[in-house]
Order: sequence, then structure tokens, then C-alpha cells
Amino acid sequence: METKKSWDRPYIAHALHDSRHEDHVTRYNYKRNVLRTPANNKLRMDDERGKEHIKLSTEYGGKSQLNLGHLVDRQRPHPNKRGEGFELRTDDWGAIRAGKGLFISADEQTKASGQQLEMSAVIEQLETALSIAKSLSQAAEIGQGKPGDSAGQAALNQTLAGLKKPGILMHAPQGIGIISPKTVRVASGHSSVGVIAGKNADISALKDITAVGGESVNLFAQKSGMKLFAHQGKLEIQAQDDGLSTLAKKDVDITSVEGKVTVSASQEILLTSGGGYIRIKDGNIELGCPGNILLKTSNVQVMGATNFNAPPPALSPGFSGFFTLKDQDSGQILPHKRYRITTSDGQVFEGRSDENGKTVEIHTVMPDKLNIEHF
Repeated sequence: METKKSWDRPYIAHALHDSRHEDHVTRYNYKRNVLRTPANNKLRMDDERGKEHIKLSTEYGGKSQLNLGHLVDRQRPHPNKRGEGFELRTDDWGAIRAGKGLFISADEQTKASGQQLEMSAVIEQLETALSIAKSLSQAAEIGQGKPGDSAGQAALNQTLAGLKKPGILMHAPQGIGIISPKTVRVASGHSSVGVIAGKNADISALKDITAVGGESVNLFAQKSGMKLFAHQGKLEIQAQDDGLSTLAKKDVDITSVEGKVTVSASQEILLTSGGGYIRIKDGNIELGCPGNILLKTSNVQVMGATNFNAPPPALSPGFSGFFTLKDQDSGQILPHKRYRITTSDGQVFEGRSDENGKTVEIHTVMPDKLNIEHF
């Protein structure tokens, strides 16, 4: 059809199909609306009952898609079902950013009811965890142990409740799993990491379990005792720069099943009970008691003097310290400044100084020269 005023601009008003030219709208796709560009950027909306879905996709970088509802594959004219709900996927990189906070939840909100940040069940769990932390922390303090950082947990709860500050909160009523065939890391740069369980906390490793505290390591059992077993190999306990204390309300047993028990001290060994004592000091053995000394033996032999010196094991002293970043000219402390510390053997420690300008603590076997850069 042509108009008289624009005979050189034909306008197609209708398209008729016949046996040679099939209709583009068929019984397979008449319930579907598709917007597609020449580069195959696509928005598809399908209204087939029981199979409603929306697909938004681009071919750039492989394929990136947002699939909603009844998820299907590329098979045509009868696509196969791939799942239900939503799928956001890409063959390239992906990022989720929320400047005020991010809430990820597996709690049901039927028919999109309720508020966006409805998290009453989550807050209940946070408060329960805080109560457990406070209770056990108090029990440890009463038992002369070191209390946990329940104050840090309380501060985190204030941040996450309603996402008053930028944070990430995850909750699932039936559990959360974080699994990788490679390394999994949980870290807090300037604060604490808390693990709280209403029942058991289990840690298993096919090789080594290493727990290192820059200041101290504290273990406390409230009710059923504590067990430390080495099925094979030695069990070694050392206090490398101070004393070692062992206290029990009832009996203390020391047994060597197939070997010997050796007790040595460089200055003195003192055994005492009920006022009686044995002191071994300066090569002398002193016995004293308020009652009798009974020797039940068939023979007592008095021989010449002799001695036995057991060399003490060597203790590794180690050296450690942190550094405070300051401006070279003004001497002003530099908080929240990136730094790099390099040891003489090439080890590199990088991080950001805390609010007082302090770096992480560096540990070396011997005194070492360190190169410190900030930028």
C-alpha cells in the first residue's frame, strides 16, 4: 500500500500468511511477548497458565540472564523445565552492592507480603546468641577464666538489627552452608570473630588444627570436664616465659604405663603434705615432718656422694612487636593508613592501621630489621 504524498516510502499495513509463508504467531508462542534486538538482547514474557515466566538476557560476555517464575531451557518449540523461582546468572563476573546494607533471607513472605526488611525471626536469633554469649562469659569469669567478647557481639547486633548501619545479614530457618574445595577464610581486621552455638560446635580437620592467640588462648568447660588426648605422638605443654600451674579439687594422678616419670628443676623441688615435706635443693635432700619418718625396707645402704644433672630443654624466646605509623615531618599519628612491612628474609605483611595508627603485631624468631612503608 502506498500513499499519494509519499509514493517512494511504502508502508506495510498487513501481512497475510499462506502455505508458503507461515504465520509468525503460532499456537506455541501466541501467549508470549518478546522484545529482541539484532544482537540478541532479549526480554521475553510468557503467560502460559502454570508456566508463566520472564526472561531478561544479553549475549555479551557469554550470557547473562535474569530468569523469573517457571524456568525453562533453550529447547524449542517445547522447552524443558529447569526449575522454579528466580535465577540470576552470568558467565562473567557478578557483584551485589547495597550501600546501606544487604539482607539475605530464606524466610518465607507469601505473595510478597510484609516489609522489605522484615527480620523479626532474625533478631530473635541474634538476641538468643547474645544471651548465650553473656551467660557463658559470666560463667568463665566466675571460674577464673577469661570472659568472651560479648560486648562486641552486642555492638554487632545493634548494627544488623534493621540494618541501621551498612552490614550483611544472612538467615535461613533450616541452616546455612559455606563450602569450597579450596580455602575458606573468615576474618575481622580490627575487631573480633564470634562463633556461638545453642548446642555443639564441632571442628574437624584431616591434618592439623592450629589455634594461635597473639596475647592468650583460653579454654573453659562449665559442667562436664575437659579432655585432651594425643592418640599417637607426644603431648607437650610449655610455658616458655613464665610459670606452669596445675590445680585440682580432688586427686591428681601422674602415670607412665611403659616408661618413667622424670621431675626436674634447676633450683628446687618441694613435696609437701600435712606439714611433712621433702626438699631437694643445691644438691641436698631435706626431710622434715611433725611426726615420724618410717622406712619400711629390708636394707639401707649408705654409699659415696654422686650427682645426676638432667639438661633442661631449650625454650624458644621469640620476638614480637607492633608499630605506630606517624608522619615523618609532623610526627602526627596516621590512623586507617595502608602499610607494608617487609622482613629481612622477604616476608611481607600488609594491612591498614587501626584508629590509633597501630599495625598488626609482627613475630620473628630472632631480632630482625624491618622495612615499613605506608601509602
